[in-house]
Amino acid sequence: PPTLTTVNAYLDKQPYPSEILVVENGSQDLTAVVAQAFAADHPRLRVICETRRGKGLAVRRGMLEAASEYRFICDADLSMPIEHVAKFLPPQIGPYDVAIGSREAPGAHRFNEPAYRHLQGRVFSNLVKWLALPGFEDTQCGFKCFRAIAALDVFQVQQFDGMSFDVEALFIARKRGYRIVEVPIDWFYRSESRVNPLADPLRMLRDILVLR
Repeated sequence: PPTLTTVNAYLDKQPYPSEILVVENGSQDLTAVVAQAFAADHPRLRVICETRRGKGLAVRRGMLEAASEYRFICDADLSMPIEHVAKFLPPQIGPYDVAIGSREAPGAHRFNEPAYRHLQGRVFSNLVKWLALPGFEDTQCGFKCFRAIAALDVFQVQQFDGMSFDVEALFIARKRGYRIVEVPIDWFYRSESRVNPLADPLRMLRDILVLR
C-alpha cells in the first residue's frame, strides 16, 4: 500500500499522462486484493493477474501490455526513490532506447547495504560482463526504462521467466542495435527483499551460461 500511494502521488504532480501496472503472479499474500482495492479509487492503476510464476514473466507481461511511449520497470520496494524516474525521461536524458538504473555508475549512491551483499553483487556483475554484456557495470538493478518500440521488440522474444530476465533483455537489445545507457541512481537496501542470496544467483548463472 505505501508504494502505490507514493507512486500515484508522484504521478499526480507530473505534466504527462501515465499509468501504473501491477503484475501479480503467484504471490502468497494479499498483493492482488490490495492492488485491486486501490485501483477501485485510482483509475491510473491497472492490476494484471498472471497464473504462472516468475519475475521475468511478470515483467514481460507488464511491458507488453503497457500503452505508453516510455515503459519503466519498478521494483515494488521502491529501493530507488520514485522521484528518480525523472532521470529516465526527457529532458533530463538524451536520446536512448533502453535506460538502466545503475548503482555503480559515476554519481550513484548506495545506502545501508551490507558489505557481503555488495560483494556478492559485484562478483555476479563481473560474471555478467565477462560472459554476456561487456561494458555495463550494473545489469541487475530493478529499475529500467524502455522506449515502446524497443520494449515490444525485445520482450516479444525474451524467454527467461526468472530473475535473469534483464540480462537476457539487455543482451537482445544490444544484439538488435538499440541505444542503451546507464543512469546513476540513489539506491537503498531493503532487508525484506525476496531474492534468495544463495539459490537465485546460481539459477541466474545457469541462465547466463545458456544465454552465452
